[in-house]
Parts: sequence; C-alpha cells; structure tokens
Amino acid sequence: MEACQGLEHHYAHVNNLRIHYVTAGEGPLVILLHGFPEFWYSWRHQIPVLAEKFRVVAPDMRGYNQSEKPVGVHRYRLTTLMEDLRCLIRHLGEESAVLVAHDWGGGVAWPFAAAYPHMVNRLVILNCPPPSVLVRHLLRNRAQLRRSYYMFLFQIPWLPEAFMRARDYWVVERVFRGWAVDKSAFTDEDIQAFKEAAAKPGALTGGINYYRAAFRQSIRSPRSALSSRAKVRCPTLVIWAEEDRALGKELTYDIHQEVEGPLQIRYIPRCSHWVQQERPREVNSLILEFLSDYSG
Repeated sequence: MEACQGLEHHYAHVNNLRIHYVTAGEGPLVILLHGFPEFWYSWRHQIPVLAEKFRVVAPDMRGYNQSEKPVGVHRYRLTTLMEDLRCLIRHLGEESAVLVAHDWGGGVAWPFAAAYPHMVNRLVILNCPPPSVLVRHLLRNRAQLRRSYYMFLFQIPWLPEAFMRARDYWVVERVFRGWAVDKSAFTDEDIQAFKEAAAKPGALTGGINYYRAAFRQSIRSPRSALSSRAKVRCPTLVIWAEEDRALGKELTYDIHQEVEGPLQIRYIPRCSHWVQQERPREVNSLILEFLSDYSG
C-alpha cells in the first residue's frame, strides 16, 4: 500500500458512533465519502494528490471497516447518515467542507448539501445521481430497473451477506475486477484489502443496511423520495464513468433539476463504476481543476 504511506489514522466519537478515518495534508477541509462495498481505501489515489493543497479526511462510513457497526436497519436511515457527516465536520473543528463522494457516499452527500448549504462549500460527485433522480428512473426506466436488481435482492435478510462471504468473498473480487474495464486497476493487494474490510464482523450487514433502510423509507414515503424539498446551491462537479453496470448514463440528464448552483458534468468513457480507482489521473485532474480557485 505504497500510496497509503504517510497517512494518519484517527477515531472520532460522533452522533453516538465511533468513526474511523484517515487524514493527510493541511489547508481547507476536504472530506471523501466512499460507497459499497468499499472503505476509505477507495480514495488511495486521491488522498496524496489532494493533500498537497488541502486537509483531506477519508472516513470509513457507518457500518464499514473499522468504524462502528450498529445493529438494526433503522440505524442506517439517510437522516442518521447525514447527521454522522454533520457531526464529523464539527468534530474536525470546521463549520463547512468540500465534499467528494462516490456511490453511496454520493447518496449521502447530495441530500446533505441540499439540507445544509452553509456546510458544503463545493460538491464533487462520482457516479451517483441525486436520490430523487434514481427513484424516478427506478419507476420509469426499465433499463435502470434491471441494473438495480441487486438493490431488491439486498432486501432479503442474511442471504445476501452469506452469498458475499462464500468462496473467500469471491463476489467482492468479482464486483471490482469483473466490472472494471481496465482489470489491472485492481492489484491482488487491493482486492485483499477490500475482502478484509468486508470480512470484519458486521461489515457486510452494515453496508447492505444502507439499501434496506433506503428501500423501506421509499415504501413508507414515496412522495418524499420523488421530490426534493431543497436544491443544491453550491458549485457542483459530477464525474461520470460511462461504462457503469449499476447506474446508466441517462441518470445524469436531469441532474440539473436538483442543482440551483453552477453545475458541471464531465464524462469519462471506457471506464467502470469504480471511476476514481480505475482512472485516477483523469479524476484527480478534474477535481483539482474544479477546486483550483478555492481557498476555503
């Protein structure tokens, strides 16, 4: 893990939860939020580059890797995940931050930026639509509904976890290398790191509970899932890999409906869902360009 040398590991007690995070650099705060089935290590290529100009913090989100994994689907509701982030920013001694988020990290960052505009200076999203956009497409877009089959399978108790644990977590390797356009983007060491994180007691259930909690909330309050009460006001950059097996490119076409501030969308062709890991140079360049005039 050469790219991970020089990082500091810390724990924060926020929102009645023990959160693990890594940090590097000094300057304005940038928080990196990972997705499923990942952990802070997904940002290994971005942390040292961003740390040259910023104070970078990459947490293991609730339920993942070395962070606490509370029992119960209700403890993974979106409002709770957003409160984790709000409390983490305050714990770090700041009133606001730049958010860079991928996959489920984006699922938290989008509504957080809308609900707490004073706490998000700029927003960078990688391959994740706003929740309301995803719900609309699940209801009206058959292609996206087929891509999202796993979200429905995840509603089954314990079986998804058992399936992912089988054959030495073979599914974890399959998800990363199998989806990647450039298979060499994931070394054996990388795959082992993701397997070890998934193997921690309660980690698979913690990650899958994000989907279970979101599904139950959508069933209970379908109207609130379809319509955002507030829009994102800060400057926003969306980076989208075009060969995403889970999320179609068409999900980007109406993102502008959820953003009132300046919005940029940049596409990366011939790249999978794991965009910041598969094409780190392009992603780093786009993020640095977007933040080039930002001084906190």
